[in-house]
Amino acid sequence: MKDKTKSLLTSENIIFVILLLLGLLLPTFTNAYRLSQYSYYYSMTILALSITLVWGYAGIFSFGQAAFMGLGAYIYGILSIAAGRDGFNIFALLIAVVIMMALGAALAYFMFYGGVNDVFVGLITMCFGIALQTFMGQTAGEEWQVFGVRLGGYNGLTGIPKISLFGFKLGDVAFYFFTFIVLISVYAAIRYTKKTNAGYSLTAIRENRSRSELFGFNVPKIQVIVFAISTGLAALAGVLYSVWGSYIAPDNLSMTQSTIPVVIVASGGRKNPTATVLFAILYYILSGKLAASGSSLNYIILGAILIVVLLFIPEGLFSTLFSKIDKYILRRA
Repeated sequence: MKDKTKSLLTSENIIFVILLLLGLLLPTFTNAYRLSQYSYYYSMTILALSITLVWGYAGIFSFGQAAFMGLGAYIYGILSIAAGRDGFNIFALLIAVVIMMALGAALAYFMFYGGVNDVFVGLITMCFGIALQTFMGQTAGEEWQVFGVRLGGYNGLTGIPKISLFGFKLGDVAFYFFTFIVLISVYAAIRYTKKTNAGYSLTAIRENRSRSELFGFNVPKIQVIVFAISTGLAALAGVLYSVWGSYIAPDNLSMTQSTIPVVIVASGGRKNPTATVLFAILYYILSGKLAASGSSLNYIILGAILIVVLLFIPEGLFSTLFSKIDKYILRRA
């Protein structure tokens, strides 16, 4: 019992509890605008967690998560606007996630059963994102409609409705708690997976695919499943983002939007979901403050911070910090 208690008192767990308490108490000491900004931060953190799952756990480098995020948002927007009923929106969210999981599974099937791996997966997903952004930017005409909803070209899809639960439309505070609960649920599921047989199989594949096949793992099948789940999580992040901003545009599918979460995950610690959550939230808070200051150097400052972290702490800032703190405490004990 004593050993079990010690195993729970890790720096990672303590940080998670602090983040959980801060997230729950945040509405009591901030205004509605700031609360809305945190809803955006949480949705982008879910996108980062999808990369932690597919890249950090399974070793599959996907460079198209922003494209999956944007396409999921488009699907939600089209379905919810076409339905015209607030009560349908939660089902539109679920449908968008399922459709994107199916699309991700189809793409992964051709890649992994075709023997495509490593850097070529990154190239294929990157090309998918570029092609999708280019296509969506050319859909400005009247002929580009789905269920009577115009796609809007580079202006994007606007007027995306809020999510409703039990007949109530989620306002700023309610939507904040909704995104926070979704984020914690995704985080808990990903972290729990790490200690299961599925998590061990992902780790084995990440470290050595050939050896995993020799031990009897169906590597392509596992890769297809985890890629599809990560695609669904990216779509979920996209839906929450589009509900927050009431729009989605081809710019949200761009290379920049795909690059930032990848760098965030690498900087925080790609194998550690707690490190991803902590670094992502801090990054978007800092980014928001720099943008609000009106400084033209905000991207240069952020880029310099990320470059320094990647150069000098290749395992990730918070992942390395958690490990060093726990080792220090263990030695002192």
